[in-house]
Amino acid sequence: MAIDSTSTPTAGGSAPPSAAAPAGPKKSDGITIAGIALRTPYWVFTGAVGLIFLAPLLWTAVASVSPQAGTNQVDGWGFGNYETLGGYQAGVWRYLANSAFVSLLTVALTLVISFLGGYAFARFKFPGKNILFLVTLAILMVPYATLLIPLYVLLNQVGLQNSLVGVALVLAMFQLPFATFLMRISFEAVPRQLDEAAMVDGCSSFGALWRVLLPAVKPGLITVGLFAFLAAWNDFMAPLILINDSERMTLPLAVSNLRGQVQGVVDYGATEAGVVVLALPCIVLFLLLQRHYVRGFMSGALKG
Repeated sequence: MAIDSTSTPTAGGSAPPSAAAPAGPKKSDGITIAGIALRTPYWVFTGAVGLIFLAPLLWTAVASVSPQAGTNQVDGWGFGNYETLGGYQAGVWRYLANSAFVSLLTVALTLVISFLGGYAFARFKFPGKNILFLVTLAILMVPYATLLIPLYVLLNQVGLQNSLVGVALVLAMFQLPFATFLMRISFEAVPRQLDEAAMVDGCSSFGALWRVLLPAVKPGLITVGLFAFLAAWNDFMAPLILINDSERMTLPLAVSNLRGQVQGVVDYGATEAGVVVLALPCIVLFLLLQRHYVRGFMSGALKG
C-alpha cells in the first residue's frame, strides 16, 4: 500500500507546516484598538482642559518678548521688558530675594509645625484631642483678609511690623490648618506596627519618628511644602497690608506697583515679564515634585 508522505507526522509528533491553521487577526490588536477608541474622548477632554489653563501663560510669555507700543520693547522681539523689570526701583533681584526669603521661611515653619502636630494628632491620645483638631481646621473658615488688620496691630506690638519675618509668620499661620490635616492623614496611613517595632528595637519616640515615620510620610511633607511655597510666593494681600518699605516688597507687590508707575499708564510689557518671572519657579517645582505631590494627596485615600 502506498503511504502518503504528506500525512506522516514529523518527529516529535508535531503536525507538518501545511496542517497549521491560517493566521487570523490577533485578539490583542482588537483590544488595543478598542482601548484607544475608549480612551480618545478622555485624552481629548484632558488635553483641552490643559490647553485652557496653559493658553494664558503661553500668551503672556510670548507677549513679554514681542514688540508693543508704550513699552521698552517697541521694535522687534527681545528682552526689553525684562530690562525694565530689572531696573524698577530696588531691582528685580531684590524683590526676588524678598519673595524667596518669605517663601522659604513659610515652608520651614509650616513643615516643622505641621509635622509635629500631625504626628501628635495621629499617634497620641489626650483630652480634647478632637475638639482641638476641629478648632484648628476652623481657621480655614475665617476669611483671610479680615484677620490682616488685627495681625498688623499684633505684629506692631511685638516689633515685627514692616518685616519679612512677620509676613512669613502670618502666611505660615494660614497654611497650618490644611497642612496639619494632611500630615495627620499621612501618619494615620502608616501602620502603627512600624514605630512600635522600632521602639521595641530600642528607639525612643523621637527616634522612631525621625528614622521610621519621617521617610514614610515624605510624600505628604513634599505636598505640604509645595502648597506652602506656592501660597507664599504668589501672595499679594499680606505684603500689601504688612509691608510699607518699597525695598522690602515681594515680587507680586512690586509687579503690581510697576503697572502704574508713570502717571497711571500701565506698562503691560513689563507686567507680563513680571508674571513670567513669578510663574517660572512654580512651574519648575511642580514638574520636579509632581509624583510626590500626587502620592501625598493619595496617602490616606486607601486607608482601612
